[in-house]
Amino acid sequence: MLQNRARKRFGQNFLCDSMVVEKIIAAIAPKKTDRVVEIGPGLGALTTRMLPIVGKMMAIEIDRDLIPKLRRQCQHLGELTIYQTDVLKFDFSSLDNNDHHKLRIIGNLPYNISTPLIFHLLNYANLIKDMHLMFQKEVGERLGAKVGSKKYGRLTVMAQYFCKIELLFIAPPEAFKPKPKIQSAFVRLIPYKVPPYQSRNFDLFQKIVKTAFIKRRKTLKNALKNFPELPENWPEKTGIDPHLRPEQISIEQYVILSNLS
Repeated sequence: MLQNRARKRFGQNFLCDSMVVEKIIAAIAPKKTDRVVEIGPGLGALTTRMLPIVGKMMAIEIDRDLIPKLRRQCQHLGELTIYQTDVLKFDFSSLDNNDHHKLRIIGNLPYNISTPLIFHLLNYANLIKDMHLMFQKEVGERLGAKVGSKKYGRLTVMAQYFCKIELLFIAPPEAFKPKPKIQSAFVRLIPYKVPPYQSRNFDLFQKIVKTAFIKRRKTLKNALKNFPELPENWPEKTGIDPHLRPEQISIEQYVILSNLS
């Protein structure tokens, strides 16, 4: 018997609202030449609408019990290649690219992996044209947060370093089965060809940002206290107020800090 029920261990909430699906399709504006990769197609609400437009798609689905039904639904709609694996371990650079088109990533993401998955996808930003992803509303707001807001954090800085981010619309709980207790946000992320602010030492940039936000209630000076890669006089060298808190420091300023070494 095929599995149609969402599994808690996979964080599944299946998209079931056709109007929301149409809003997603309109936002993506897919074309025949697009190389589309869908993360977590689930019961195929978005797949079955997208595949006839693009003719050829790839999908990554961890739940093997959903795959037979998905194949049946899509067999006359176009060519669907399904990778049955954990997307957090998937190597996007392994995907064949004979036509040299960048990937368009789409998906209704499981809430329990949304943040680690964003960090995983950012590792492949140079291979990606854009990402259109459904997150829990809080994650969507963190992605698009402005410097100085309470939602501005490590995820914000790292995502906005790589991508232009737009929160496109909010989807109600009723758009999913089972119905989650929270709203969802549909977000567009477009990787920059060249980041507006470029760190010459990206590993250090990541380390500074991570360290700062682990201690986000402290001043930046205290958060980065005894940070071996930074000179003690970094406030004088950068002009950054050491008494500001990590959420008050812009992406450009974090890049400036990392470029001291």
